[in-house]
Amino acid sequence: DVQLQACGGGLVQPGGSLRLSCAASGFTFDDYTIGWFRQAPGKEREGISCISSSDGSRYYEDSVRGRFTISSDSAKNTVYLQMNSLKPEDTGMYYCTHGTSRGQGTQVTVSS
Repeated sequence: DVQLQACGGGLVQPGGSLRLSCAASGFTFDDYTIGWFRQAPGKEREGISCISSSDGSRYYEDSVRGRFTISSDSAKNTVYLQMNSLKPEDTGMYYCTHGTSRGQGTQVTVSS
């Protein structure tokens, strides 16, 4: 079974940084596309970034491009999301996904 475990969230002040981790198991980690989604209270879930091992491509949603960086470590079967210059509107529950599988989310709160 595919398992995805996200962690690294927390409370941070505007302008601060966090690094989220998504530990993956149950599938071949040399052929994957893993994405990060977030959902804020009262808002629809939005895809913010993804990475594909097939061609090394990365995608960023407009609101996070230039501030967030997605990367992976195949030796650890882990995908990271480095989030810099955080804004209050980045607040939400962050999930990592692979295909139709979604792991338990990690809460990010940006507030002074």
